[in-house]
Amino acid sequence: MSFSVKIRQHDAPIQVETGETILSAALRQDVPYPHGCQSGNCGACKSHLHSGDVEMSPYSEFALSEDERARGLILACRSVPWEDSEVAWLDADEAIVHPRRTLQCHVHRIDDATHDIRRVWLKIDGGGPFTFSAGQYAQVTFDGQPARDYSMANRPDEPLLEFHIRHLPGGATSVYVGSKLAVGDAVTVEGPFGMSYLRELHTGPILALAGGSGLAPILSVCRTAAAKGLNQPIHFMFGVRDERDIYLEDELRALATAHGNMDVESVLSEPSAETARPTGYLHERVAQRFTDFDGWKAYLAGPPPMVEAAQTLLESRGMLSRDIHADAFYTEAEKAALGDVG
Repeated sequence: MSFSVKIRQHDAPIQVETGETILSAALRQDVPYPHGCQSGNCGACKSHLHSGDVEMSPYSEFALSEDERARGLILACRSVPWEDSEVAWLDADEAIVHPRRTLQCHVHRIDDATHDIRRVWLKIDGGGPFTFSAGQYAQVTFDGQPARDYSMANRPDEPLLEFHIRHLPGGATSVYVGSKLAVGDAVTVEGPFGMSYLRELHTGPILALAGGSGLAPILSVCRTAAAKGLNQPIHFMFGVRDERDIYLEDELRALATAHGNMDVESVLSEPSAETARPTGYLHERVAQRFTDFDGWKAYLAGPPPMVEAAQTLLESRGMLSRDIHADAFYTEAEKAALGDVG
């Protein structure tokens, strides 16, 4: 018995025998499938599972994280199909694997960005070097507090790690950061994690959408694109409730000027006074401005309703799901609720 597996980068489907992995079957049939160790340790054969059901034998979390598995990624060298399936190996700029590090850091600087968001810069004291791709996140542990996931806002080549931490009523870690965290305090950082990072080989237009503290990873993406001289159009749009929630606008406009082909716009969903800014939900403003997303990539970060609405709009207007790199910022309560539902 065998199953048919369609590989998107290959013309004809391959036949995978019962108990055989996708990678071994592909290599047996002369398909140039990217691979390395063939034992689930390197991540070189990391792939999107677009349809079908596979069973994966044990593998290293370094090669495939829980977050990546939840996003539909598999390791072809460990995946045995149980029905006809469709897969695609990662593009060259998707197959990036950074060593996971546990860093010892201390607080270098703290600033209030808005009434409920603090910018925190950390200096790495040990455990490095720390490499990541713009748009990724880390697990951050402040002294005695539960670990939380926060995205890096800095460029990967900058020495200080920058995080934007929003105060959440009743949130243990965010309350601690807002009221007790001080310069010099010890902090542990583990990472990097996440697949919503800048694809540097892409040359088409970029849509960068941020909501609230979701500005952090999108800022890292835009800062890095400008620093690396990626000169395609970048449309940055920042969605917040009211004027007081906007931050770093001057820096963003300076970044746009330096890039030369970037525009910046802030959108208010619940303005408390008359405003000349666009109003409404962020995806509605996107719908007003753009109609065709052929050849584009999108980077989205912020509250789940914002991210989901934007994804739906973009797909309805022709953007392929693989070109939408989304990072929904779930609170711990929201994560717990999702776990209960599951």
